[in-house]
Amino acid sequence: MIAQMVNYRSHARDSGFTGDIPPAFFRKASGSVSGPGEAVVRPSHVKFLDYEIELGLVMGAPLPVGTVVEERDLPSYIAGLVITNDVSARDVQLTKTQFYESKSYPTFTPTGPHLALLDPEDFAHLLDLRLRLSVNGELRQDRTLADMIVRPAQALTLLARFQTLDPGDLLLTGTPGGTALKAPPKAVEKIGALLPPAVKWKAFFKSQARNPHYLHTGDVITATISTPDGRIDLGEQRTPVADANRHPR
Repeated sequence: MIAQMVNYRSHARDSGFTGDIPPAFFRKASGSVSGPGEAVVRPSHVKFLDYEIELGLVMGAPLPVGTVVEERDLPSYIAGLVITNDVSARDVQLTKTQFYESKSYPTFTPTGPHLALLDPEDFAHLLDLRLRLSVNGELRQDRTLADMIVRPAQALTLLARFQTLDPGDLLLTGTPGGTALKAPPKAVEKIGALLPPAVKWKAFFKSQARNPHYLHTGDVITATISTPDGRIDLGEQRTPVADANRHPR
């Protein structure tokens, strides 16, 4: 399982990026995949649990190193599409400046409910797909793939520069704006850069503790991805949030 980082213009703005954003990828542990109705379990040491709806591309054929993928080639490599949620422990991600651990805990990649196997003509409608995520009925994320920076054909080409993909591999293609985590204002960011790391993070997380959009035990996340005409519909993913101390093993 591989994921694209900062791949929607709206998410880039939320994250404080300006100018061109270089394409970047990161890995998530395969063991983080969970079912579309299973609880997302927050580890006991994680305080700032965040959501990221993402379109998942499921490979249907080998992609050897060196492959160049054009838009017309997508049906030859992608078998189908699936809803994924790139759940993130932001306090782990930011303080350790890495993604693998913060996004790889068990249940941190709810996937499904449907694997939509596409016909070749369906690929012309990918940019019409709309990603919508709500928490307890409140809409948080709502964008189409037209907001995407690096689109699937280019993403596969970039990945094929350094690794092979195999049938069944899963590529998460980034999340739109609307996550709980937002970059601080520029003035605050400049002041924070002058502080020792421990002081900076303490101040930052103190401010984040006032943010009501992080996930809490008992919340219910609902995610859908579909085209307006229903030609492609990946179903509805509905996952409750549970605490590790209360979740049955």
